[in-house]
Amino acid sequence: MEEKVLTNKKHGMLMLVILLALYAVSVFMLLKSAMSDNLAVMAICIAYIIFGLLLFAGFRTLKPQEALVLTLFGKYYGTLKGEGFYYVNPFCSAFNPAANTRLGQSGDISPKGKLGVGSGESDTTSGKRISLKIMTLNNAVQKINDALGNPVEIGIAVMWRVTDTTKAVFNVDNFKEYLSLQCDTSVRDIVKLYPYDVAPDIDTTGDGIADDGSLRGSTTVVRKLIQEKVEIAGLEIVEARITYLAYAPEIASAMLQRQQANAIIDARKVIVEGAVGMVEMALEMLEEKGTVELD
Repeated sequence: MEEKVLTNKKHGMLMLVILLALYAVSVFMLLKSAMSDNLAVMAICIAYIIFGLLLFAGFRTLKPQEALVLTLFGKYYGTLKGEGFYYVNPFCSAFNPAANTRLGQSGDISPKGKLGVGSGESDTTSGKRISLKIMTLNNAVQKINDALGNPVEIGIAVMWRVTDTTKAVFNVDNFKEYLSLQCDTSVRDIVKLYPYDVAPDIDTTGDGIADDGSLRGSTTVVRKLIQEKVEIAGLEIVEARITYLAYAPEIASAMLQRQQANAIIDARKVIVEGAVGMVEMALEMLEEKGTVELD
């Protein structure tokens, strides 16, 4: 299903003036017909005054970077995009299956820190709007075994936005929950391929050659994998980076000791290499000056 943007519906102010004018005319004609005992005109005016209220249901107001997906009797009617005062078929209804979904991300947390819509809007249309802004999703920290089998705790931040409202609304049941789940599974797939730190004989690219890829050095490898999985939902992953990375508590102390031991060994290697280099320089100078002759 392709997205159909309704670009010819931005005449809400004109329709408001027309409907108010019709109401004023109906009230005037009702009073005039009541004075002349014209029952037919009175019936028409009363019917319009009562049922004409349904016409006011066609007004829609959108702020910048907002969209509204509309359906008419169960069928896709079109999408309103961009700020403005619109008027559409009054029988159209807004549809957004993720309207009541609250995740730990921007746009879902109110300024007071409570879950909910920060603006406090409670009407149906406001809750059905789809934000087209770039939002940030912070999923919970996960514990996963890396390529070497070591348990690590990892968390990511994903900057995303909706690019195709039709795919987001109709292709998946709930695009926010779908994104959150794909982020979790993508992180698991990545961590299984990479070690926490650079390790020998580990192939992270799949070409059969060992490389120096690691979770500490490859913080942007998650974005491409998530983008491939959320393409069907009409979402764009602007950026995805690892925000938290640490060994699991049960092995953290042991890995710290291992890192300290490696650091000591590396320091000793540097000292030995420096000493050997000094001796070599001394022998070369002695040979150049002819002080001694070495075999």
